[in-house]
Amino acid sequence: MGKVIVKGVVKRKPGHLYYIDAKGNVCEAKMARGGRKKKK
Repeated sequence: MGKVIVKGVVKRKPGHLYYIDAKGNVCEAKMARGGRKKKK
């Protein structure tokens, strides 16, 4: 598991996934569900 180095650097948007790529850059990808709850 990774550890947090700096907090609050990236402004997060709802429905997006953030990860570190192989070069060490922070990448943003849209999630399939878009951050919404499942239907009942």
